[in-house]
Amino acid sequence: MSTKLIFEHSRPDRQGHTLPASDVPTRSFAEYIPGGLLRKKPAELPEVGELDIVRHYTGLSRLNVGIDTVFYPLGSCTMKYNPRVNEVVSANPGFADLHPYQKEEDVQGMLQIMYELQEFLKEISGMSAVSLMPAAGAHGEWASLMLMKAFLDKNRGGRTTVLIPDSAHGTNPASSIYAGFRTVEVKSNDRGLVDLDDLKQKTDDHTAVLMLTNPNTLGLFEDRVTEIAKILHDKGALLYIDGANLNAIMGITRPRDFGADVLHFNLHKTFSTPHGGGGPGSGPIGVSEDLADFLPAPVTGKKDGRYFLNYDIPHSIGRVKSFFGNVAVMVRAYAYIKMLGAKGLKRVSENAVLNANYLAARLKKDFLLPHDRICMHEFVLSGSRQKKHGVATKDIAKRLLDMGFHPPTVYFPLIIPEAIMCEPTESESRETLDAFVEAMLQIAQEARDNPDIVLNAPQKMPVKRLDEVKAVKEPHIRWKPEAK
Repeated sequence: MSTKLIFEHSRPDRQGHTLPASDVPTRSFAEYIPGGLLRKKPAELPEVGELDIVRHYTGLSRLNVGIDTVFYPLGSCTMKYNPRVNEVVSANPGFADLHPYQKEEDVQGMLQIMYELQEFLKEISGMSAVSLMPAAGAHGEWASLMLMKAFLDKNRGGRTTVLIPDSAHGTNPASSIYAGFRTVEVKSNDRGLVDLDDLKQKTDDHTAVLMLTNPNTLGLFEDRVTEIAKILHDKGALLYIDGANLNAIMGITRPRDFGADVLHFNLHKTFSTPHGGGGPGSGPIGVSEDLADFLPAPVTGKKDGRYFLNYDIPHSIGRVKSFFGNVAVMVRAYAYIKMLGAKGLKRVSENAVLNANYLAARLKKDFLLPHDRICMHEFVLSGSRQKKHGVATKDIAKRLLDMGFHPPTVYFPLIIPEAIMCEPTESESRETLDAFVEAMLQIAQEARDNPDIVLNAPQKMPVKRLDEVKAVKEPHIRWKPEAK
C-alpha cells in the first residue's frame, strides 16, 4: 500500500464534496471577526477526492497493530482479546445515552450494574469495600495512596515513606512522590522475590506503605507474602497490592486473604476492555474494613431494593474523577464477569498461567531464563546470549515486527539485563504460541549466524529503522510543504 501523506495525494481544485449554492444571504467573516484574527491566505489543506480520502485512511488503519490483528504478548499489560459481546452491551442505547446528571430513579439499571460490579470485585479480591471512580491503573495507585495517607494521618500520627521493590512498575514511585511521600527501594533476592531481610531493615516507624505487585513483574508469586504483611503490620504500616497482574490469580487466591489492606484493579486489563493509546481505562480500588470510610465519594449503595449514590463516607478523600468514573468500561467489565462466572474467571487465570509456562519452556533453550521455575501469567527472558553476537533486545523486538508479531515488553523490569517480558494471556491458541516460538527461535539463529538480518530490521514495515536518539532529541512530527 502507498505510504504517501494525504498532502502528497493533493491536486489543485480537487474536492470531495459538492454542495448546492446557499440560498441564505451571507456576510463577510470580517463583519464578525477582528481582522487581525483572519487568515491572509487560505489554509494549505489537502485537495483530494472523497474516494482518495477513504482509501488513504482505510489503508492507514490497516497499519495499526493490535490484539485484533496480531499476537500481542506485551508483558505486564495483559493484552487479551476483547469479546465483541462486551462492545454490543456497552453500546446499548440504554447505557450509551444516559447522562450523569439524570436523577437516580431514572438510572436504576446503570446503578445496579455499578453496585453489582463493586460486589463482584469485593468477592474476587476479598476486600470489604470498593470505589469504581479512579480512571486508570496509575490513577488508582494515586487514589489509594491518598486514601492510605488520610487514614494514617488520622490514626497513626502520619507516615512519610513508601517502600517499593526494585522490580516494581514505574508508576509506583511516581504515584508515591505525587501523593507526597518519600520512596525507598527494597531489593530482590536471588529468587526474584522481595528480600525479607532488606524489607525488615527498611521498615520503621516512618513507613506508610509497601507497594507490592503480586505476582511480581518477573511473573513470580511472592510465596512469603503473609510474612511480608506481618512485617509491615507489626510496624503499623499498610500493604498495598498493585493489581496489574490479577489475571494470574483470580479464583485461586485473594489479596485480602494474604494480608493486603488496599488493592487497585485494572478493569481494562484483567476484565477485558479495550485499552492502549491513552485510554479509556478504569482503576477501581478495594480496601479493608478499616479504610472503607476514606474511599472517594460517591460509591453505589443499595437500600430497600433501590440503588443510590452514597456520599455519606465520613472521612472520604473526595471526588477523584468527574462524575462516577469511566462507566462504559465498567459495563464491559461487568458483561465479561457475568459471562464467565466464578469458575470461568478461575479458568482464565489457569489458562494464562499454562500459556506462559508453555512459552517459557519452549524458549529457555535459546534465550536465557534468569529465574527458571514455574511462573505465573508472564515470564522474563534475557537477550544477553544474543548480545554476545552484537544483537540487543531492541533488535530482537524490531525483527519480530517483520514476522508479524507485536514485540513483548522490553528492557523491563530493570533488574534483568536485556529483559524480554512475555505475557501471552489466556486468549491465545497453542498454534499461535508455536508460531511465536518459531519466530523467536529463528531470530536466535539469525543472531548467531547472520546478525545483520536482525540488526537491520524491520525490513517489511512502512517505516524502517529510525535513528532513535535523533527521534527523541528532534521530534519533528509535523509535515510542512516545500517552499514554493
